[in-house]
Amino acid sequence: MDDGQVTLEVAEGVAVLTLDRPAKHNAITNAMAEQLAGHARAINADEAVRAVLLRGAGERAFCAGMDLRAIEAFRTAWDFRHRPDYPGAIRAIRKPVVAAIKGWALGGGFEIAMAADIRIAATSSRIGFPEVTRGWVGGGGASQMLPRIAGFGQAMRLLLTGEQIDGAEALRLRLVEQLVEDAALEDTARALCTRLASLSPVAVQAVKAAVRQSLEAPLTAGLAYENELNVLCLAALREGDRA
Repeated sequence: MDDGQVTLEVAEGVAVLTLDRPAKHNAITNAMAEQLAGHARAINADEAVRAVLLRGAGERAFCAGMDLRAIEAFRTAWDFRHRPDYPGAIRAIRKPVVAAIKGWALGGGFEIAMAADIRIAATSSRIGFPEVTRGWVGGGGASQMLPRIAGFGQAMRLLLTGEQIDGAEALRLRLVEQLVEDAALEDTARALCTRLASLSPVAVQAVKAAVRQSLEAPLTAGLAYENELNVLCLAALREGDRA
């Protein structure tokens, strides 16, 4: 069995995470899920990394979700409950993550993309959540993140039907932030990561933390959290001035 791999390369402040199993549309195996979690921890610990580019190998797919044979490897449903949470690994990265989406991004594959902060899609992209057609619900965040991004009705349409949409429709629904030609995808995503890496890492990570908090906290608590992060950034600037 082709277990695939997730590679990590770091250069000039940008970490490139590549889902590398192109012959299987970069479908996630259990080994890949474990590797992704390990790389996420390494990225958080590496001060040289200031931004992350998340991509799929090959030309046909970003990620087709979890490999169905990987699910069969779990002896019981209870064992499956404790599987590696690969979208959660991306959500746990404190630095900004840009997902470059080309070709298929299905089920858990787009749940990984939704765990990123900014999504850039190629015109060839095809996005969908086919889990309902197989008799289950996605377990990587689709039912929670889609309503927050696209609204209740559109989330229900996509999740209840398993319908696939193209990149233009994904842009209209705000599932991606930018749509570019396939040939421009890599350069566009890398340029954005380079731009993010050039900014204050304290400020960038504080912005990410504040906005993520807004998805969960009441307004009063969110405003208080934002203010504390603002003070943290000011303190970091002053420390930099003294250095």
